[in-house]
Amino acid sequence: MKKIGKKIILFFDKWLITPITKFILLITDYIKNNGREIEKFINKKQTLIVLSLIFAFTIFWIVDQNSDTILNKSAEVLYNQPVVAEYNEEAYVIEGLPTSVDVTLIGRTSDLYLARQYTSNLSISADLRGLTPGSHKVTLNYTQGLKTLKSIDYKIDPSTANIVVYEKVSETRELDYDVLHKDNLDSTLILDSVDLSRNDIIIKGASYKLKQVANVKALVDIDDISNPKVGNFTLEKVPLIAYDEDGKPVDVEIVPESINAQIKISSPSKEVALQVVPTGEIAFGKSIKEFTTSITKVTIYGEESVISAIESIPVTIDVSNLSSDKTFNINIEKPSGVRAISNKTVSVKVTLDDVITREITDLPISIINLNSNYKAYAVSESDSKVTVVVRGSSDVVNNVDPNTISAIVDLNGYGPNEYEVEVQVKGSDLRLKYESKTKKIKIKIEAK
Repeated sequence: MKKIGKKIILFFDKWLITPITKFILLITDYIKNNGREIEKFINKKQTLIVLSLIFAFTIFWIVDQNSDTILNKSAEVLYNQPVVAEYNEEAYVIEGLPTSVDVTLIGRTSDLYLARQYTSNLSISADLRGLTPGSHKVTLNYTQGLKTLKSIDYKIDPSTANIVVYEKVSETRELDYDVLHKDNLDSTLILDSVDLSRNDIIIKGASYKLKQVANVKALVDIDDISNPKVGNFTLEKVPLIAYDEDGKPVDVEIVPESINAQIKISSPSKEVALQVVPTGEIAFGKSIKEFTTSITKVTIYGEESVISAIESIPVTIDVSNLSSDKTFNINIEKPSGVRAISNKTVSVKVTLDDVITREITDLPISIINLNSNYKAYAVSESDSKVTVVVRGSSDVVNNVDPNTISAIVDLNGYGPNEYEVEVQVKGSDLRLKYESKTKKIKIKIEAK
């Protein structure tokens, strides 16, 4: 080994160290012997110009090379690049993992242009395989695409994520529905029924998430029906949403993700009469002889249960101090629950006449609103009947039917005892005024 080492040292000494040393000594001796000539050469104007040009060119070349590198180096950000998580989706639920990240590319402009061609294959992954339930910090990595370009530097933001792994559990829940944009239906149409293709579904997720789910609903959107009209329609792929008790969505997996719904649209309607209702007191000595309306009936639309209970629609006119015939243009108000009405206005002509009076005797008194645990009766024969004075136009008063007039006493809230109560008189013909000659009667109430 010593001999081999000695030979190597002698080789380098002979062919490298000794020649370099001799060359340096040669230059040194030359400068010593020719110092004046070299000094004269350097001090020449032409020599200084040439050396300055060489030096300037060298500096320019160095700066140009470095500036080219600096100027051509730039950055580009790829926003919202999807993150792919690798784990057993049937067994676990992952929380805290971002769905997308931003990727910053750093490199020369030409390389960045080439990198953009690879963005369709860019993939950011999080390998979560093998993680057990609990909290973990994971690193996001490239899986393909831009990694093939070695001249590009990459930065992921965020590059790590703090996640929680939960075991996935499942439950069966009943399915309900909500109707969206129901008011967009034509006012003459109603949503008669909704039948879902299934009555229950399965929700999956972390145990604590499933406990938050108060109900699961299918969102039936009327706007998904093209040209809605009377008939049956099928809506496909109706989305399902899980809600908590406050009505906020809960992020759980729903199986299936959507269902079908059968929609029935109908248009229940009914024709009802208009009833003119005068309010206020007309001029002294005058009475209403006749109401003449431009229409006598209208068609109403709405829920069957609503319109079936409506027999007429009141049209109110104010006849206060009216002393001559007059025509009123009245807006017809829709009763509560009615979606549409065939006519919105009506003209009412009021014809006046001189007032006369007529007495209707021995009209029996009826009792209303008495507690079912009690019974009531008049204290005397005179308290069981009244005489009613009817005022109005002669044509109307002379033809009034006594059976259309009722005298009543309202015993709501009364208990066992003897009372003096007010008599109320009502009649079906609103052109007339009714008044009892006996204002109060005596009634006795007893327990049954």
